[in-house]
Amino acid sequence: MNDDVIILGGGIAGISAAAETAADARVTVIEAEPSIGYHATGRSAALFIRNYGNATLRALNAASAPMLETPQGVCDTSLLTPRGELLVATSEEIEALEAYAAGSSGLERLDAAEAVEMVSILRPEPIAAALLERDAQDIDVDRMLQGYARLLRQRGGRIVTGLRAGTLRREAGTWRIDTPDGAVVAPVLINATGAWADDTARAAGARPLGITPMRRSAAILPLPDGVLRDDWPMFASASEAWYAKPEAGKLMVSPADEDPVDPHDAWPDDMVLAEGLDRYERAVTVPVTRVERSWAGLRSFAPDRSPVVGFDPDRDGFFWLAGQGGYGVQTAPALARLAADLCLGRASGLPGEVVAALAPGRFAKAG
Repeated sequence: MNDDVIILGGGIAGISAAAETAADARVTVIEAEPSIGYHATGRSAALFIRNYGNATLRALNAASAPMLETPQGVCDTSLLTPRGELLVATSEEIEALEAYAAGSSGLERLDAAEAVEMVSILRPEPIAAALLERDAQDIDVDRMLQGYARLLRQRGGRIVTGLRAGTLRREAGTWRIDTPDGAVVAPVLINATGAWADDTARAAGARPLGITPMRRSAAILPLPDGVLRDDWPMFASASEAWYAKPEAGKLMVSPADEDPVDPHDAWPDDMVLAEGLDRYERAVTVPVTRVERSWAGLRSFAPDRSPVVGFDPDRDGFFWLAGQGGYGVQTAPALARLAADLCLGRASGLPGEVVAALAPGRFAKAG
């Protein structure tokens, strides 16, 4: 089958970019797992936080907000619901709290008593200061992913699952990938393989960029009857030592770990999880009595912690859509549109400095 674009990776990055590109091109997505969204997408804490990340990421957050609020063509109603984010700081974490506040907007400063009034299980004694971002919102990740997949198919694109691409061949100006239904051929190959992005680059004959997978663990904890309120915000330590939020009548708690690992189907490290739960437990009044279930995912970062989006400067037709870190779901709408624009030779609606900050060529310049 002759296409215009082949996308490797069926997470939210690949599926959303495919849906946007398919409006004006023939697109096939190839996913190694039996279903889309199997790895990082399906294991995300799923919160839209406008002030999360560096300046480049905050610009992407702002550009993604309109689609998340009004996902025309993807879903009938908003993908966002109110949640809020509460950051609490001990005296040792004041510097981290102020660093987060710098350049942010829409934040309210709270004292310990006000923080405890919002989340009743917090211990007031360690809290030296707190910040509240009321506009942080939950994202319905599954509805978003399935909506983009549906839009992709409506536009004539297709998704092939359960196919792990091996050697990626470039012949006569096109990429060729063999599938059970025949070869897929296209001039553009988008690398949206998440934790495997550098491995995919090697297979395609491109230079790896240092995309590092980092494990992020989480656990579901029960709380005593009558304690948990569904309207609690997500609450977290200012230094990202832990975070927690209500999840289907339970409390999801993460040690906010970022341990570099090889790409794999991730699972939590028991010691890392236990240490993180201990940090969380010291900040609250309710002890951790048991863990109902736990899991882990891989968040992949480029060396400068900004995503990598654009054509490889040295490998013809090879396009990077990788390194989204912990921001992949909330920046997907903006990055999908950018990927489609760049692949199809259109001008992007993002500021030029943001596009340049995402380009893979920035690493060659730095070297």
